[in-house]
Amino acid sequence: MKKSSLFLFTSLLFISSFAQNQDGRIIERIDPPNWYSGMENPAVELLFYVNTNENLQFNLTKESKSFACINSVEKSKLNNYYFVELIIKKQPKNNKISLLVNGVNSNATELIQYTVTPKSYSPLGLNQSDAIYLIFPDRFSNGDPNNESFSSYFQKTERNELKGRRGGDLKGIINHLTYIENLGFNALWLNPIVENNEKVDSYHGYATTDSYFIDPRIGSRSDLDHLTNLMSQKKMKHVWDVVYNHWGDQHKLFLEMPDSAWFHWYPNFTKTNYRAETMMDPHASEFDKSTMANGWFDHHMPDLNQQNPHLAKYLIQNSIWWVETAHIDAFRIDTYSYPDQAFMAKLNASLKTEYPNLFNFGETWVQGTPIQAWFTEGNRLNTHFNSQLNGVTDFQLFYALTKGLTENFGWEEGLRRIELTLAHDYQYEHPENLVTFLDNHDLPRIYSVFNQDLMKWKMAHAMLYTLRGIPCTYYGTEILMTGFCNPDAHVREEFPGGWDDHKTNLFKEEERTALQNEAFQFIKKLVNYRKMNTWMTTGKLIQFVPNDNTYVYAKKGDSKTLICLYNLNQEVKQIHTAQISEVLNGQTTGRNILSHENITWNSNIEIPGNQFLLIEVSH
Repeated sequence: MKKSSLFLFTSLLFISSFAQNQDGRIIERIDPPNWYSGMENPAVELLFYVNTNENLQFNLTKESKSFACINSVEKSKLNNYYFVELIIKKQPKNNKISLLVNGVNSNATELIQYTVTPKSYSPLGLNQSDAIYLIFPDRFSNGDPNNESFSSYFQKTERNELKGRRGGDLKGIINHLTYIENLGFNALWLNPIVENNEKVDSYHGYATTDSYFIDPRIGSRSDLDHLTNLMSQKKMKHVWDVVYNHWGDQHKLFLEMPDSAWFHWYPNFTKTNYRAETMMDPHASEFDKSTMANGWFDHHMPDLNQQNPHLAKYLIQNSIWWVETAHIDAFRIDTYSYPDQAFMAKLNASLKTEYPNLFNFGETWVQGTPIQAWFTEGNRLNTHFNSQLNGVTDFQLFYALTKGLTENFGWEEGLRRIELTLAHDYQYEHPENLVTFLDNHDLPRIYSVFNQDLMKWKMAHAMLYTLRGIPCTYYGTEILMTGFCNPDAHVREEFPGGWDDHKTNLFKEEERTALQNEAFQFIKKLVNYRKMNTWMTTGKLIQFVPNDNTYVYAKKGDSKTLICLYNLNQEVKQIHTAQISEVLNGQTTGRNILSHENITWNSNIEIPGNQFLLIEVSH
């Protein structure tokens, strides 16, 4: 595992458990680089990277045996690694456990001081009261022009390249954290920031090459610490993007793997078929099921075999380590349907054992509610095991909103598509845990989807922030950024104002157009309304079957109800109050939460053409 001296020096600063003797050391690195006492599971499997082919012995010093014991030692099948399972019995003095490493047939010896500190972080999790802001780090803002390139990293900053790195980083996010806070968002999701030293497309972060190291082009550990401290001060939750299905082909443990069984192999390159329905289809062929689960996501993304016990421990421990290191409140799990599902259930259970409030949600880019619901905890469909996955990305509602607001009204089309999708919520144990969205880093910008129709854009966001679920907004949506995929780098453009050479700075109100400020203020109003009215996120959702291209639903709390009325017709429409009396609570007046005007009605509520109303009614 060799990198340039620059990277090695940086790694030595980052990893506290390197050997002290730089010239003749036996141990090059240990994963995890440090661990914690007070865990529910006191065992940790240390992966030692060693610089010798000879057999080694691992022993604790006499003093350290009071705090820990070695349960097992196993040499890897390939290359020079050792798996050493350590049982942490209690917190050691001076936060150190001393391990003595000896050569069996030589005088080689080395004393390792392994750091163990008390478990300290308690995740806050996620719930419907939260609103997530999603940032693509490389494209949001460049706060540190000195971390653009490193000699040991294949890709440098190339801003003229569509898929090139642009230089966005953690300091850029730190510089604009108040902007995000002022919008009202209380949870921050960053696309992956761990090392991605790939030769192509390294800017997106989804091909990990070091599971314990932040990509220096994105920032440093001190930058991450600064960000998480600021988020804590602002009471913002941290959503960590993680990939268990695959690594990048430049990952150390793929280039020099401990065991070929850590990965899935084919005689010739075989890509996954991306068809998640094969996992629950009673008619699916074994060929298709195997290709889905074991095929590679792409040529440079080797597929991990989570059934291997050492790899399974490595992945679980890595997640625990990052919870403590980065103060994580929730994991967004990339490509959730592709890894071994028994392992994913074990992973979720292991994380919940240590952190009961941790929230995990998986990316399930699938077709159909039954397929999507199958992956969630306690559902009525998966009879094989409980996934213990809190929620998923709600692609079904995304499809319904984007299609339902643009297609003609029909038996299953238009606004009825949205109502039907919500009617399928009976298939989830906790539909309120679904993470809802209108666009993201893999999808066309929603303003472009609606052909830059601001009213359609507003309708969609009104639904996003008043229906059930945990809403997520993609960076730049609030200032009407545009773009279609083909390729997806087009929806990952620089936020205007995030670089010094930008002509306009849309982080500033005075430099936004009137239309951009209207959109900005609209999202800010919706996000903050949810925040200030907790009953909005605990109340009951009641919907009425759409008729005549109109749709009504309500969020009903103990003392207030929000009634949401939509009209996709060109002409004015009347909603008969007798039909929705159960949510009016006998009231004939309410407040428009957007205009703050009072609205009065008798037998009908009037909705202007191509408009919507959000009316708050007191009980």
